[in-house]
Amino acid sequence: MNFSSFLTSLGTSFVIFIVLMLLFAWLSSKPGNSVIYYPNRILKGLDLYEGGSRTRNPFAWIHEAMSSTEQEVISASGYDTAVYFVFLSTVLGILVLSGLVLLPVLLPVAATDEGVKIASTTSNGTFNDLDKLAMGNVKENSSRLWAFLLATYWVSFVTYFLLWKAYKHVSGLRADALMSPEVRAEQFAILVRDIPPVPEGQTKKEQVDSYFKRIYPESFYRSMVVTDNKVVNKIWEELEGCKKKLARAEAVYAQSKKTGKPEGARPTNRIGFLGLIGKKVDSIEYYNEKINELTPKLESEQKETLREKQLDAALVFFSSRVAAASAAQSLHAQMVDKWTVTDAPEFRQMIWTNLKIKYFQRQKYLPFLKPIVDLDAIKTVLEAYLPQLALIIFLALLPKFLYSLSKAEGIPSESHVVRAASGKYFYFVVLNVFIGVTVGGTLFSTFKTIQKDPNSLPDLLAAGLPLNATFFLTFVALRFFVGYGLELSRIVPLIIFHLKRKYLCKTEAEVKEAWLPGDLKYGTRFPGDMLIVTIVLCYSVIAPIIIPFGVVYFGLGWLILRNQALKVYVPAYESYGRMWPHMHTRILAALILYQLTMVGYFGVKKFFYGPPLLLLAIVLSLIFGYVCSKKFYRFFRDTALEVACRDLKEIPNMEQVFRSYIPPSLSSDKIEDDQFEDALSQVSRSTSFV
Repeated sequence: MNFSSFLTSLGTSFVIFIVLMLLFAWLSSKPGNSVIYYPNRILKGLDLYEGGSRTRNPFAWIHEAMSSTEQEVISASGYDTAVYFVFLSTVLGILVLSGLVLLPVLLPVAATDEGVKIASTTSNGTFNDLDKLAMGNVKENSSRLWAFLLATYWVSFVTYFLLWKAYKHVSGLRADALMSPEVRAEQFAILVRDIPPVPEGQTKKEQVDSYFKRIYPESFYRSMVVTDNKVVNKIWEELEGCKKKLARAEAVYAQSKKTGKPEGARPTNRIGFLGLIGKKVDSIEYYNEKINELTPKLESEQKETLREKQLDAALVFFSSRVAAASAAQSLHAQMVDKWTVTDAPEFRQMIWTNLKIKYFQRQKYLPFLKPIVDLDAIKTVLEAYLPQLALIIFLALLPKFLYSLSKAEGIPSESHVVRAASGKYFYFVVLNVFIGVTVGGTLFSTFKTIQKDPNSLPDLLAAGLPLNATFFLTFVALRFFVGYGLELSRIVPLIIFHLKRKYLCKTEAEVKEAWLPGDLKYGTRFPGDMLIVTIVLCYSVIAPIIIPFGVVYFGLGWLILRNQALKVYVPAYESYGRMWPHMHTRILAALILYQLTMVGYFGVKKFFYGPPLLLLAIVLSLIFGYVCSKKFYRFFRDTALEVACRDLKEIPNMEQVFRSYIPPSLSSDKIEDDQFEDALSQVSRSTSFV
């Protein structure tokens, strides 16, 4: 790509961003669009605009985002979102501090060298104006390369300093969250899996109660045995679906009275496949009959599920946070595959179907994939076609596919699955998109080469990186101008909402469902950000001109996503910053990849002092990661008892805590409380520990 093409691409992306930003300023001021641009504030019952006035500067959101505090982000979108902004600001700080030294020092050093006449490792094989500002313009074995070597260390030390500072800050945020005086049900519960066979003469509930009552006689409250809810969930979902369809039919009927004859037109539907075939019936009568039929069926299945479909897992509740925190990090049985105990996830995070998976069945990979990929025919197809289709189709489907793989590992909570899937996504994107594009090979040939000879990675990167400098410059620019422009303008959600409201939604519940924004989805957003971090770090010394592009990407991302966190997105769960150790590790992995790249590139430049001196930097990175892991990580896995012992604002209602974990499909308003309690505990009140 020549310089004029680069400027054209950059200019086009910038114009698109300006257009999208103006669209946002115009569309967000329209009353009918407020549910798209301010759903978070609407759900919290707040004024759409700060100060309550609609007559304001259309770009006031910039000031509001920049002046917002971390506590305001936590109040609006939770601690996990606040931690994501710590990630953004940390990376931004790394790039800014790096750029303050690298840009004024390395650009003149590279531009004033005479290597331009003999350079051969330039962008796309042809020398252009940008290459004169890169390390490729410096002659082999030149003394000027010392400046690039010292710059590599500068970037490394800046990264160590800011990562350490961020880890301490996030650890403090997590402590603040867990020390909150508010009662949070998950802080009084533990998850128990791998319950051994029930002794003769006992029920599973009695077994669990007696086991934990013996160990924690003062603080044990009660237990809830996990059940197989597949059938009851199906009936409950069918019943809820009928209630929604009944509400829709009644809304259609009421609307027909206003627009047609006074008596209205009763809605009808067919009861066959997808409502397209079969007998035509009166919708209101039909769904009323279905509800009356399903309600007693659900109540009967609830009782049977609670009595007959118990699994080898349970939730155990304690009367104090300290007891629950202590139990969650203690070894309870001599054998690790019996009475496995962890902290309980939030109810909304629970993946109930995974709780029955046994200790040795909880795998971290799917072994059946390897023989499939190893088949010659399959391998030929993958290698022939996957490189061309990957970025179009495969990468679009990849997040959900990796989510499914992570869920298959038997992980019990949503946030843990997201962390696991995010890690897989990061390594795939870095190895296949970044390294694959850099080396210029196919997705699988890159893996093969590195697998056969891991030591070839630095040489592959060193040879490939300079050839793609302008490609990655335009890639980063496209990501922040077009990507964040679409994020801010929310054109796609806006169009989808208005189409649904006009043609599909008949009730207020359906309208609300159409505009609910969901959460920030940082599980898939973060790996994309890490791809940019990796690109910018790896090019920071080779082509320092990329640093301002990285600064704009993360600065613009911080600003726009700050607005979205305060006004748009609604968190689906809260893990109190447990994603941070994974963020920290992946930033460090990007730094080590950058250092490996520089080892190879200094070798290409025949600057023989570089590789051995940079090996020391890699060792320092590994030591730094080890120290951080030992010092900080344990608190993100287990709750510190000094944190759990803080006083609560009020005495917790333990019955309310207990009932907050009852799945909706097992809740019932019609069953007598005593009967339902017996079904849950499966013991009489005279023998219950409660």
